[in-house]
Amino acid sequence: MTLRRQIQFWLISLFAFCAFLYVFSGVLLPFVAGAAVAYLLDPVCDRLEKLGMGRLWATFTILLAFVFLLILFFILLLPVLGNQLASFLERFPELVRQLQGLVNDQMGQRLAEAAGINLADLQASMAEMVGQGAAFVGKLAQSVWSGGQALLSILSLFVITPVVAFYLLLDWDHMIAKIDGWLPRDHLEEIRGLAREMDGAVAGFVRGQLSVCLLLGAFYAIALAVAGLNFGLLIGMGAGLVSFIPFVGAGLGFIVSMGVGVVQFWPEWPMILVIGAVFAVGQFLEGNILQPKLVGNSTGLHPVTLMFALFAFGYLFGFVGMLIAVPAAAMIGVLARFALKQYLASPVYTGSRRLSKIGPEDTASQEGANE
Repeated sequence: MTLRRQIQFWLISLFAFCAFLYVFSGVLLPFVAGAAVAYLLDPVCDRLEKLGMGRLWATFTILLAFVFLLILFFILLLPVLGNQLASFLERFPELVRQLQGLVNDQMGQRLAEAAGINLADLQASMAEMVGQGAAFVGKLAQSVWSGGQALLSILSLFVITPVVAFYLLLDWDHMIAKIDGWLPRDHLEEIRGLAREMDGAVAGFVRGQLSVCLLLGAFYAIALAVAGLNFGLLIGMGAGLVSFIPFVGAGLGFIVSMGVGVVQFWPEWPMILVIGAVFAVGQFLEGNILQPKLVGNSTGLHPVTLMFALFAFGYLFGFVGMLIAVPAAAMIGVLARFALKQYLASPVYTGSRRLSKIGPEDTASQEGANE
């Protein structure tokens, strides 16, 4: 097959895959979630096999423990988080008005004097900014809620996902061997090498970042709850779960918690400083301990690239797109680095083809002319 035919074949395959995601994005969530669970738990299953347990019993044990922990989470934490979320959404407009009034009355005059601007203009600007922020939060919550309804019901998600994960985890090694048998024989080693690099990037980031998110979420939630912050459990868990986007999770959590803390504790500055210190300690732990130990530089993705992938895949394929955004971006990054390596070694970059057309006599005469 010529190079042109190969490019056409892979472009058509990519288009068919994207069309499949677009058409069936409304029903793919349980299956994508099941595949993600199977991928995450496959190393554990392999380790149990090495210890002498059969694949069937290892799969059954792992899935049973996973479902048990999931049920425990929904029984113990979900009601508390749901109540805090409902209360937070109900009180959000009032919190915004209190914060705006507090800033205008207590700090507005000082800020206006320091900046040399009119207080009325400052208040109008802040009111507009707060209104835009509230509108954005409302639209975001509405889109998430409508998207969740459009994908599938929660019941079907938690019924189908464990079943899909069980069968995929049980047959994982056989599926990998079958796919390996479909690879083009002429490029077998190159494709295997790229697949290993992709697996290292995706596994390192997904498994490592998932651990970071859970640990940070637990730290933020416990610390804010101990500090007595209203909605501390909800804000901490949310900040931890969104921390897979660099600086976004901690930034949003810090802004929301400081806003709630100012309204709740003002004028008790020490308590407000405690809230800020929680996120300072969390950032220190994430940047110096958790990220280097659990994630490292596994994906090679720039934070801007990661955020673009999340927004782009989410826009194209909805919530399912956001689930596959990071693995897809990591795999695309591996392919892009491979393509760049091929380009740097090609005559297009080195110019070796042009030099080969110049004979030795021409080269010698050119060197003499240069002298």
